[in-house]
Amino acid sequence: MYPLFFKLVLTRMDPERAHHLAFTVIRLLPALGIGHLVHRFTRPRTDLSVNTLGLHFASPFGVAAGFDKDGEAVLGLGQLGFGHVEVGTLTAVAQPGNPKPRLFRLVADRAVINRMGFNNHGAAAAVARLTRVRAAAGRPVLGINIGKSRVTAVENATADYLQSAHTLAALADYLVVNVSSPNTPGLRGLQELDQLTPLLTAVKRAAGVTPLLVKIAPDLSDAEVARIAALTVELGLDGIIATNTTISRTGLRTDAATIAAAGAGGLSGAPLHARSLAILRQIRAVVPPGFCVISVGGVDTAAQVAERLAAGATLVQGYTAFLYRGPLWARQINRGLDRILAPAAL
Repeated sequence: MYPLFFKLVLTRMDPERAHHLAFTVIRLLPALGIGHLVHRFTRPRTDLSVNTLGLHFASPFGVAAGFDKDGEAVLGLGQLGFGHVEVGTLTAVAQPGNPKPRLFRLVADRAVINRMGFNNHGAAAAVARLTRVRAAAGRPVLGINIGKSRVTAVENATADYLQSAHTLAALADYLVVNVSSPNTPGLRGLQELDQLTPLLTAVKRAAGVTPLLVKIAPDLSDAEVARIAALTVELGLDGIIATNTTISRTGLRTDAATIAAAGAGGLSGAPLHARSLAILRQIRAVVPPGFCVISVGGVDTAAQVAERLAAGATLVQGYTAFLYRGPLWARQINRGLDRILAPAAL
């Protein structure tokens, strides 16, 4: 049913408007009074739980940052079957993001190009909302992803991240330093070790007891991936999220004119599958066994989630396929994992 609705209705709408409409329904789900029934339908039927970061995840599959930028739909997403929700990217200074249009579908590739630019209402504005989420019964694990404010110069990035960390760390089950979005000028340069080391050291201190992870780009070289993985262990971080969107446009099936019309931005979705999986394996070869590695990029099916888990992912996240699969996507993943990972229990 949803594929037909997507083809006949959603593909005729501006992608960002379609996202907001779907997001509004998800945000209002708890208020409709049927959330508990929905969750019984979408949650895993077997024990797929994961214990990591000192936390209990009912499902290994969660929502990547970018879907819920301000933490407005955490409870609804949990009721749809996601084991964790990573909100953000939140910045110290509220910002509208880049001019519209800034979100483009590549349907032939099951992909999206976005240049949203960290549009959000700011870290301080999220505090009251996330405090209520923290207090809610039956909520999913809450991750908070923080990034550099666009108005902040790169040389002042650490102070900007620290402001967000001091504001939000106590509300997060885990905190993520995002240095890998291609849509904030200069941000990816923070992945250079001479800049990344002092940044992560300072944010780790500010995070206190809250587990801290860093999110990296898929466009790093293999050597850079290995160096950052080693650095996170050396600094005592709790994990890595790999990967963010890519600036590459190689191997796409969508016609060149459509890709050119979309312009600059980060590409996400199915084309990232191979690179994200390869980076996962590289990281797992460097970090110790108990180190948390969250794999994201090009995940669509339960078989692909299971593949990431078998390759060493502690948890798996998705976002882009949500647009193509619809609101029951997490249920499809959970049911598939029930069959693949715990068939004897069914």
